[in-house]
Amino acid sequence: MEDDLDDLLDEVEKKFCRKVTPHGPSDKSNTVKPFMQTTKERPYCTTEDIATRRKRDSEDIDAILEDIPAGDFDSFELSQHGQFPKTEKIALPQSTKRKCGQVFLGGSSIKNGLGTAVSQRSCDQLRCISCDFRVAMFDDHEWDPSCDYLFFRNNMPDCVKLRVKLRRRCGARAYCCQCSWHSARDLTHLTQQPQLKWVCGKHEA
Repeated sequence: MEDDLDDLLDEVEKKFCRKVTPHGPSDKSNTVKPFMQTTKERPYCTTEDIATRRKRDSEDIDAILEDIPAGDFDSFELSQHGQFPKTEKIALPQSTKRKCGQVFLGGSSIKNGLGTAVSQRSCDQLRCISCDFRVAMFDDHEWDPSCDYLFFRNNMPDCVKLRVKLRRRCGARAYCCQCSWHSARDLTHLTQQPQLKWVCGKHEA
């Protein structure tokens, strides 16, 4: 009985099993190959390929860093607190403007400028708070007595049209906005002309 069983096992072994040798041709063709996929069926990377790729990437990064000027890194340098360094603000010179301490009107012989109690000058930066027009001035002229509100309303600030009502007078100065007008020869404080709603519009200091 045992002999029959051994014979049966030997027959099965010969028929269905093959001896696999480490270096024989049957090893690759009959045993290993059915259980592996070719390169076309499944692409894969070997350890050597990965090392080569890493080396090539490292060389590319080094080449890029060498092309960047050294000064570009300084501008991105962080401070000790992890913030970008603040650039110092350069204080630009700003022009200061001043109003007249006392506003004066005057003829063409009176010097224009910033008026004060000590330096009494004719203000040449007048602006009307009623019509919001800057006051126009004409040296060595005065207004004709026929001037009226509608004339200035319709013609201000066209100086060519305004000259129609100007008369030549040496030493005088004609002032006007869109709603008021005045002729002066001597230095006069603005408060002496209450009908004029004019103020100093500030002078460059």
